Amino acid sequence: MGGVRKTFDEWAQNGRAELMEEEHGGNVSKFLESISFDRPFTFLDVGCGNGWVVREIAKEENCKKSIGVDKSKKMIMQARKKIKSKKEEYIHADIESMKNREKFDFIFSMESLYYVDSIEIALKKIYKLLKPGGQFFCGTDFYTDNKATARWANMMKIQMHLHSKKEWKEFFENAGFNVKTKNIKDLKNKKKWKREYGTLFIIGIKSEK
Repeated sequence: MGGVRKTFDEWAQNGRAELMEEEHGGNVSKFLESISFDRPFTFLDVGCGNGWVVREIAKEENCKKSIGVDKSKKMIMQARKKIKSKKEEYIHADIESMKNREKFDFIFSMESLYYVDSIEIALKKIYKLLKPGGQFFCGTDFYTDNKATARWANMMKIQMHLHSKKEWKEFFENAGFNVKTKNIKDLKNKKKWKREYGTLFIIGIKSEK
């Protein structure tokens, strides 16, 4: 866990935070456009980095609060410098140990859940943080079906849990979610992992009861 935190602290300082926004922004925007924010809602971004998704969601008219949580203190410092709305808030914490009494309508995570110590524990916590009927959107480019990204773990030299689309679905189901998946491809991109396989979004829906 310390290695992950240290790596993202470094990324916050060397421009990689902005690069992540640039790399993932297109597919994330496409996905978020498919969600209906037609009633008042609260939003949590797990592994928010410099807060780019939190800021985007805060622009939604029906957004009451948009919160970002990240284990990297320097990422959170960056995000706080960029605040544009009173709806935004940033918390320095791991999702597993985050203390929060309020429940959210939507929880989002892009390219961050595979860095946690335990996916099972993180998903249980996220499930608890959702209101009944709430939804968790988890985006990842790092999964076994996407052959072009499997080598990322060796390049990064930090803990990264590599799983298949089927295994991700099972993690969500075991945590209590009803599950759907969606792949979003960038067909004009030169990078094979974006063009041929795309971003896998696992959508977990908490039952209304």
